[in-house]
Amino acid sequence: MTENDTRPALPDHLSIDARSPHHVAAVFEHDIGIRFNDKDRSDVEEYCLSEGWIRVPVPKTKDRKGNPLTIKLKGRVEVFYR
Repeated sequence: MTENDTRPALPDHLSIDARSPHHVAAVFEHDIGIRFNDKDRSDVEEYCLSEGWIRVPVPKTKDRKGNPLTIKLKGRVEVFYR
């Protein structure tokens, strides 16, 4: 079977929040891997490759609208398709 596997290029800045201007729905149709400081992460809400940061949720902490609070971690970010 030959399948046309055309994946969109991974953007420099990507967010999982659909309300964000950095959300690209076509990228989320494929499985994405994020490696932060040589460790695979599965809890990343947002990343920026050029600035070298990721946003991850803080456990058990919500904002006033009920969304999880996030913290920004700086380091080496690698993004790839699995």
